This record gives sequence, structure tokens and C-alpha cells, in this order.
Amino acid sequence: MKIEEAREIFRSQGGILRTGEALKYGIHRRTLYGLRDAGELECLSRGLYRLVDMPELSDPDLVTVAHRIPDGVICLISALHFHDITTQIPHEVSVAINRGKEKPRLQYPPNKIYMFSGEAFSAGIQTHMIDAAKVKVYSPEKTIADIFKFKDKLGTDTIREAVDMYKSRMKPKPRDLLKYAKICRVEKHMRPYLEAVL
Repeated sequence: MKIEEAREIFRSQGGILRTGEALKYGIHRRTLYGLRDAGELECLSRGLYRLVDMPELSDPDLVTVAHRIPDGVICLISALHFHDITTQIPHEVSVAINRGKEKPRLQYPPNKIYMFSGEAFSAGIQTHMIDAAKVKVYSPEKTIADIFKFKDKLGTDTIREAVDMYKSRMKPKPRDLLKYAKICRVEKHMRPYLEAVL
């Protein structure tokens, strides 16, 4: 395959491919590594390459995680940040995966893997397109239920700020909040708090 054909395949896929995907599209390893060595591809993470002449990524960490952990869902502080309902800047990408799946090995970007199971994993997933990548993120309401579930790790200040910002920046959906509270088994703690502030 010619170098230009390989470039076109990358462009048709949003400029980013994993090594396995590149091989499936017929790009030979020599061509892939030749493009890398020539400075035309940058390595975003182990086995994930991006054409350098594509526009800058708006959120390289989320895009990288979406490509490297396609079954994962952005959760907790990373989801709060994505929905703009926290002032915290995540130092790592929080990713939920289905319990029983093998824990992904991803060195970059820094990440924290959480094991969710059943509906606690599958409910409330939204898919957003970021730089031609499908990024799965829990909805604001599911994320609030999740932070109640992890309140011992995240702290009550995180909960208070997220609920206050959710209330002021979005149209609250009490039914959805309580639905996810039941799924996450935090209704007993969450209901009185929501009744007091919403």
C-alpha cells in the first residue's frame, strides 16, 4: 500500500487508528512505522496513532481513552468535568468498565479504572462525538448517583458542589436522579439531600 493511501485511510477514520485497526484496513506495519518515523504520525498512547496534520484534538485524553478502552464509560470526576458541573480539574481519566472484563492496561493518559456491574454499569450512558471519536459518558443524573455511591472516596464537598452546579446550570430531572439512585443503591442517602436542595 502506498503512503498516500495509508494517509487517506487515517483521514477517513478521523485521523486516529489503533495498530490493529490499521492492519485491518490493509496498512502494512512497515508503512505504519515508516509514517511514524517520518514524523507524520504521533503516538497518542501505546498502539494508538494520529496523523499530525489533522486539527488539534479538543480533548486528547478522552479521545485516547475512547479509542483504547472502547467498552469503557467516562465516570465520576471526569464525567462531572465533561458536563461542567464541577470546578475540579481531573488529574486522571475516571473510566467505568463492566465487572468481569479484563482490566485494561493503559499507561497514558493517567487513568483510574472502576468496576461497575449490571445496571450500575449499563444505565445512563450517553455517546458524544469528540474529534470524530465516540466517547461514552454517564449522564449528569447518573453521575450524581455515582458520586453519592463513592462519597467516601470523593468527599461531601464534591457532592455539594456538583448538585449545586447541576441545579444552576441544567434543568433538574428529579425522576431520573431517583431512578439512578435506586440503581446505584444510594436512594436512602440521596433522596433527603435532593429534597433539601432541588
